[in-house]
Amino acid sequence: MNTYLVPSGLSGGRVDATLATMTGLSRAKCAELVEAGEVLLDGKTPKNSTKVVAGSVLEVRFPAAEPVVVETPVEGMSILYEDADIIVVDKPVGVAAHASLNFEGPNVLGALLAAGVTLTTSGPQERKGIVHRLDVGTSGAMVVAKSEVAYSVLKQAFRERTVKKIYHALVHGHPDPMSGTIEAPIGRDMRHQWKMGVRADGKHAVTHYDVIESMAGAALVEVDLETGRTHQIRVHMAAIKHPCVGDVMYGADPMQAERLGLVRQWLHARSLGFAHPRTGEWMEFFSEYPEDLQRALEQTREGMFSWLK
Repeated sequence: MNTYLVPSGLSGGRVDATLATMTGLSRAKCAELVEAGEVLLDGKTPKNSTKVVAGSVLEVRFPAAEPVVVETPVEGMSILYEDADIIVVDKPVGVAAHASLNFEGPNVLGALLAAGVTLTTSGPQERKGIVHRLDVGTSGAMVVAKSEVAYSVLKQAFRERTVKKIYHALVHGHPDPMSGTIEAPIGRDMRHQWKMGVRADGKHAVTHYDVIESMAGAALVEVDLETGRTHQIRVHMAAIKHPCVGDVMYGADPMQAERLGLVRQWLHARSLGFAHPRTGEWMEFFSEYPEDLQRALEQTREGMFSWLK
């Protein structure tokens, strides 16, 4: 569902007309969506003639189009491990997990298919073999299922939270306490569909963190995710006033990001641990920091930004 907050300037308008203004769709198309039950107004199904008020929430389910999987090699994506059941890759920044309608760049699935890797046919065509995801702007270790058994077992492992996902993040300031747990529900920001935020009606989310190194104005933090919500680390660290360095979307200092040469958040999927889906053997895989994060970390260690508080 896509969510829209009705502004004061549209208060008193009909649902179909309001939707047309806010989405850019024709009024006739919006009317069809309302009549098909694909629109909710403050949680209830409205009629086209229902009037909206400022602050009302419109939820719309648009007809789904099928993303196209394009088999394209990805420069810089290396393989950490591979056998008949799984393949673990070191995902570079700027690469999605799979094809989507919102991102036209390269993706892990397309790169693996381009390399001739045979993957399970389980799951939707554009996501076959994908058992978990990393954000486009987050680099690091990611596992993809090659066999039917691996897909089923790993999907269940991620649902039951038996997979150990460790991230490293360089954050503003020094978290206090140095070790802690952030438990706050996460949902989509109604004002900006591309953002997430802490919301009372959001999904349960738990993040454990430990400061492993303190520097002038920043800290390197190890994060253990108990849950796996969209942008979870970024949202939770911003919520305690310590956003990831470079993460301008969630409140990081843009001047610092520019000086460090960062065009994304300093966040890396450092390691991934799970029981092998066929043998049950516990396996862990580690990803080294990519060049842009390593450089920014070294510059921060040198105290070049000690003016930050």
